[in-house]
Amino acid sequence: MIDEHDYHLDTLAVRAGQERSQYGEHAEALYLTSSFVADNAAQAAARFVGEEPGYIYSRFTNPTVSLFQTRLAALEGAEAAVATASGMSAILALCMGHLKAGDHIVASASLFGASIQLFNTWLGKFGVTVSYVSATDPAAWDAAVQAQTRLFFLETPSNPLTEVADIAAIAAIAHAHGALLAVDNCFCSPALQQPLSLGADLVIHSATKYIDGQGRVLGGAVVGSQALIEPIYLFLRTAGPTLSAFNAWVLLKGLETLGLRMKAHCANALLLAQWLETRPEVGRVYYPGLPSHPQHALAMRQQSGGGGIVSFELVGGKAAAWHLIDQVQLMSRTANLGDVKTTITHPYTTTHGRVTPAAKAAAGIGEGLVRISVGLEHIDDLKRDLLRGLPDAT
Repeated sequence: MIDEHDYHLDTLAVRAGQERSQYGEHAEALYLTSSFVADNAAQAAARFVGEEPGYIYSRFTNPTVSLFQTRLAALEGAEAAVATASGMSAILALCMGHLKAGDHIVASASLFGASIQLFNTWLGKFGVTVSYVSATDPAAWDAAVQAQTRLFFLETPSNPLTEVADIAAIAAIAHAHGALLAVDNCFCSPALQQPLSLGADLVIHSATKYIDGQGRVLGGAVVGSQALIEPIYLFLRTAGPTLSAFNAWVLLKGLETLGLRMKAHCANALLLAQWLETRPEVGRVYYPGLPSHPQHALAMRQQSGGGGIVSFELVGGKAAAWHLIDQVQLMSRTANLGDVKTTITHPYTTTHGRVTPAAKAAAGIGEGLVRISVGLEHIDDLKRDLLRGLPDAT
């Protein structure tokens, strides 16, 4: 196994954590088994109580999953990671591991719709309350703290408006009040941003997105210190929303090209965002790599690239947005993102469809908003595809 402190991120994405079996395989091994055999009763007993390392049952111990966890932790500069069945199960596991009835969360108002539903509907059933604040106003986070506040939770960049939060400033506020800061790093991945180095305590990933990068499997992860990961692992061991060995193996293959893909996504997204700013049908473009973005300077300090997500408001509202989405032939009409194939969606009625109109308004999500996850197709072909729904006024 390589020393993770001696290598660059692109190398770690290919090599970190690999331990070959007695067969000396070059590629990572895929362990498709439900359970593992002990040599004797004493060894089985020792493994079940954690006195001896070893694999027991693939719900909570599997070599392929362990390798993915080790490699992702290395990319985030973390001590440990725990893998889950999806990005949403990663958020659930984080909350179950670190919250109890009566606790309070301060969260960004600019969250993925399912995250809001999880907080409001499901955690709310068990007495956990949430206050939503502007992601970009650290003073609002400080003002929202209550005596029972245990967790700050944010996405940066946010979905779908790519708002960029000051991780270091918000981390300092959380820690001053004895709370943890968890950052959803889905839009950037560790290739563009490492929240732990900026003061965050835990990092959330929907590995379904850029970590896989090709729309093949679901997966999630929570990354942080060993002490903070342990209670999350114990919840997953009992409840079972864990990552399958096959999906972990696919995600390992995704990590190998993560750095290269993210550079290409960023380059394509910037070109598309610049072009959209010139279009008369477009009222506003949201992309951290543009100088017009309100948090452009912060994004360029905090991230190594603008990312692959471009959102924009059409002058004609919902009718114009749906017309554009219906006319494209190359882009995929799906709410998934982070794929080598460009995807397009209408956040108001898809990703945030279950969010109340008032909450959507508070988050700045209007009916004319379109979100594009820019893939790796040629930029000229992407522009031509959009022109099918944006008649060329020139």
